[in-house]
Amino acid sequence: MSKTVLTIDDSRTMREMLNHALVQAGYTVLQAVDGVEGLEVLQAQGADVVITDINMPRLDGFGVIEGVRADPNHRATPILVLTTESDAAKKERARAAGATGWIVKPFNPVKLVEAVRRVAA
Repeated sequence: MSKTVLTIDDSRTMREMLNHALVQAGYTVLQAVDGVEGLEVLQAQGADVVITDINMPRLDGFGVIEGVRADPNHRATPILVLTTESDAAKKERARAAGATGWIVKPFNPVKLVEAVRRVAA
């Protein structure tokens, strides 16, 4: 059975690149354009892994991480942060909120799929 990955990013291009890399690797992909929609999709459909951007309108990636961790059904769902940010303080904040990993954009599709495989195992 294929695993489901929820990608949350306000960039359509980034969502398309993630979708392409993950579908090629055999994953089912759900998409959301911001954190609010991301949490709604997770609630409605669930996911094995969440990939979120940090800088988004309505609800940023930190809010997404906190929202996922606050939900008893998704407390253990792995969360990968995919962002242009490489700031150590932001990484620490994401880790403290419950992020599983951090990937800097632009991402390498092979490394991204490896990271998803690792956390989804």
